[in-house]
Amino acid sequence: MNEMRSRGAPVRTLVIWCPDWPVVATAAAEGVSSDESIAVIEKGLVFACSAAARADGVRRGLRLREAQARSPRLRDFPYDPVRVDRAFEPLISALEEMSPNVQIVRSGSCALAVRGAARFYGGEHAAALAFLERFAELGVTDARVGVADGMFAADQAARLPGLDLIRIVPAGSSPGFLHDLPLQLLDEPELTALLWRLGIRSLGDFARLPADDVRSRFGESGARAHARAAGLDGSRVVPRIPPEARESVSDFEPPLDRIDQVAFGVRAAAERFIGELAAAHLVCTALRVEITSERGEWRDRGWLHPRWFTAVDVVDRVRWQLQGGSTIESALTSPIARVRIVAETVDRSERHETGLWGSGSEERIHHGLSRVQSIVGHEGVLTASIGGGRSPRERQILVPWGDRLEQKSPATAASRARGRRASGQGALGQREEQAPWPGSVPPPLPTTVFEQPRAVLVLASGHHEVTVTERGELSAEPAYFSPEAAGRQLRPLVAWAGPWPVYERWWDSTARRRFDRFQMIDADGTAWLLALERGTWFAEARYD
Repeated sequence: MNEMRSRGAPVRTLVIWCPDWPVVATAAAEGVSSDESIAVIEKGLVFACSAAARADGVRRGLRLREAQARSPRLRDFPYDPVRVDRAFEPLISALEEMSPNVQIVRSGSCALAVRGAARFYGGEHAAALAFLERFAELGVTDARVGVADGMFAADQAARLPGLDLIRIVPAGSSPGFLHDLPLQLLDEPELTALLWRLGIRSLGDFARLPADDVRSRFGESGARAHARAAGLDGSRVVPRIPPEARESVSDFEPPLDRIDQVAFGVRAAAERFIGELAAAHLVCTALRVEITSERGEWRDRGWLHPRWFTAVDVVDRVRWQLQGGSTIESALTSPIARVRIVAETVDRSERHETGLWGSGSEERIHHGLSRVQSIVGHEGVLTASIGGGRSPRERQILVPWGDRLEQKSPATAASRARGRRASGQGALGQREEQAPWPGSVPPPLPTTVFEQPRAVLVLASGHHEVTVTERGELSAEPAYFSPEAAGRQLRPLVAWAGPWPVYERWWDSTARRRFDRFQMIDADGTAWLLALERGTWFAEARYD
């Protein structure tokens, strides 16, 4: 007789959880040990932290400065969800080989209906043990498994502190298992705060409330949270659709220790890779090259293209990545055993077809720059882009042809600069929206920006120099201006505005900087952007 289940009833679910996965994946990509004090930062707040950081008092949600104050040895890296998800992909693929229909709950956590796996492996515990052994073979030795009625209870069973790597809640016992757990596990901040004021402290206290009253007072979201607290989570496992792998792998036996040999060895694989995409009417606009050495060292990098990759372009990217700092030894310390090329972004080829009469000058420019780049290297052809910064000079950034400019918000600029990886981010000519930099020059921006600030002279009506006090007050009103520090071209000022104080790196005793910015118009009608720093006047730019 088939087992009958009512609609919405909890299903036996198995959840595998890898603790601190964003930290583990980021540490592996950055080449550091996850045993160090590490924090992964998102929008200036701690998104995840290692056990060593938690021992120092670092917690999720702390501001970066407070976390650094609690743990002086803290190493912070920006949160890159693509990098974290990519590191979790091999574990999911291995799990799907053992049991189908796996759902990714979040990076580092996945779920599946345990009924089929339990029948195949001889029980829920045996299935959980088989999954953990497979994860251990892939290098994840601290994964935990929870089995319960419903995904919420199984997830809490996997995350419950303790020495047991496998925790199985018997069928029908999920309400009792959840009864004494804290209300915050619902991950509903507003609902939790209101229930706390009503004197409700645990999931069991919340579950005892009448379901109809909860629905009428808190709506559908509150009703779903009430069902989870009562162990009646009826959500089903929604398996992912495994992505179609479009990749090319070149294994070298014996391993190769010369760049030209590796480039020649991947040429045929690159042609097959591009040919298979063309047969499927696809083009690749972003790819990832993964290089593995004889000793097991692994390096990867993402590459972009302003149009789409050809086989020659793919070989060039492999060669540039191997060159690193001009020699193969600068990147890896042993011969190359494998090169894997993965298409990260593909598009329909008809969207990139050339028009009937060609695309004119843009096509010629692209072919010309790509040809020069293939000769002089990836960073030999640069294009101008506008980036973030406080001064016009800082906003002038050169990026390699085909790469996107990686925008940094002012709150995380220093952190991202330390944790930046050598990879292009995005497509040429497109910039993400970013928060305005405090102290930046407002529009309209000056048209002539000096490569090096020029020393100038600003005098008051009595021909003595103008300064700014520590309180931000002028010693006297500016009356004369000279574009030379010697004052040979002294001319009257028609108008001026300022000062606007700018503070940079105030937390760094050696790199801190404080200056005042002015805008002035001389008698010739020329407008200047000036800065006064430590009693010296400089011209940063000119409004032509």
